[in-house]
Amino acid sequence: MKNFRYGTDKLTVGTTMALTNGKLHGTLSPKARHKIDQSAAYVKNIAAHSEVVYGINTGFGPLCDTIISAEDTVNLQHNLLKSHAVGVGHPIPEAVAKTMMIIKAQALAQGYSGVQLRTLERIIWMAEQNIIPVVPEQGSVGASGDLAPLSHLFLPLIGIGEVYYKGNIVSAAEALRAQGMSPLQLGPKEGLALINGTQFIAAHAVHALYRMHNALEAADFISAMSLEGLMGSYKPFDARLHQIRPYPGNQLVAHRLWQLLHKSEIANSHPDCGRVQDPYSLRCIPQVHGASRTAWLHLKELTEIEINAVTDNPIVLGPHDTISGGNFHGQPLAIALDYATVGAAELGNISDRRSYLIIEGRYGLPKLLIRDAGLNSGFMIPQYTAAALVSENKTLCFPASADSIPTSLGQEDHVSMGSISGRKLNRVIDNLEYVLAIELLYAAQAMDFRKPLRSSEVLQACHKLVRTNVPFTDRDRVFAYDIKNLQLLISSGKFVQEANRVAEAHDYHLKKTVYDDFSIS
Repeated sequence: MKNFRYGTDKLTVGTTMALTNGKLHGTLSPKARHKIDQSAAYVKNIAAHSEVVYGINTGFGPLCDTIISAEDTVNLQHNLLKSHAVGVGHPIPEAVAKTMMIIKAQALAQGYSGVQLRTLERIIWMAEQNIIPVVPEQGSVGASGDLAPLSHLFLPLIGIGEVYYKGNIVSAAEALRAQGMSPLQLGPKEGLALINGTQFIAAHAVHALYRMHNALEAADFISAMSLEGLMGSYKPFDARLHQIRPYPGNQLVAHRLWQLLHKSEIANSHPDCGRVQDPYSLRCIPQVHGASRTAWLHLKELTEIEINAVTDNPIVLGPHDTISGGNFHGQPLAIALDYATVGAAELGNISDRRSYLIIEGRYGLPKLLIRDAGLNSGFMIPQYTAAALVSENKTLCFPASADSIPTSLGQEDHVSMGSISGRKLNRVIDNLEYVLAIELLYAAQAMDFRKPLRSSEVLQACHKLVRTNVPFTDRDRVFAYDIKNLQLLISSGKFVQEANRVAEAHDYHLKKTVYDDFSIS
């Protein structure tokens, strides 16, 4: 696929990220253009006559019974964007804001929202030119859509607000002038169509899915390295065990670990060591990592429905056929995001337990992973950081979707708080990447103590990659730099990419399944 056709083709998570990263370009097909023009004509006709339709010739929310004259409908839409732009806090990442634009364009291009073709063309043009609005992170309650962030997202259409432009934050008016463009004049219903929807929630879900998938992959490789460092057993990953409790996520993780470990010199060097069972953080990796994969997959399935959905209000179906409903309500994604947040936090929880095992001085490893402990504190303190991050993640696991505070004078009396769910999941992944980095730091050090025995080709390659970024430790140093280096190695995707590259080169069959599908449809 060279170009994505908004409103005609289906978005996947992979397609959305490809559009965000500039690897794919978005266009409008003739069919979509016709539907958009037709829908805009329906709205224009309603606005010109006496038929009362919410948001076209009425006020908004509790003002839905206030009739607006035909001559005031343009002012109504501009006032809507300005009055609803009440976001606070730090700006969301530029890439997430661009993803919001892409998902909104997909919704509007389906021809149920009544926007003018030129408005949608401007949104797509801004995204393609990387003129990305500055959107504050706080202010949405996730029902009646993400009103505040979407208002900030589309203020630049009318020449207000700020944008990222050529590496700087500038006024929207300045960026438009530099491009020889003028602000738009919105028509009836356009402001409402722009700010009603779940694109803030959905964009955070898309980015979280990519990041959490990378963390899930990394966690499998890192946990296998830890198991090697601790001289653990790979027998709990036997497929026969998981056939009698056949959760697909568990089976996938068990298969991956078996492939990574069953040919290892380290793993096969102690068949008669007398150790009956490993601690749960080693023995139950498939059950825990697998459950987190299940939560991830559930979120992915729902997100791919949402990014192709029409979520504004009212919906325009014909010249005299509109429905004022609740497609803007964020609950479907809010609950799934909260579920995935628990899944991500649990990856960190079990990772910290493995780190703790490694520094205990058991199974032939020196206490605190250093020979001269006493003079040196060794690897004692990085685990404190992991513990702090894991605890912080636990506090972030309270489900935002379990809360609701009425707004709009009671008109919006149940809201999803899904915007908070999306932001929390990404914060948990931020912390998780550091927790995994600390385990990777420990696992690599532990594997060094197993030389001259070697692990599998894949895990040896993982160890080598770590050592190109962080040296072996024989005396105390500032570990914060090591942790940051390994966090960047993980978050960039380079760690997982290298592991997968070596796995493919040596015919390790790590099972590409729905858990790896980021296809561009």
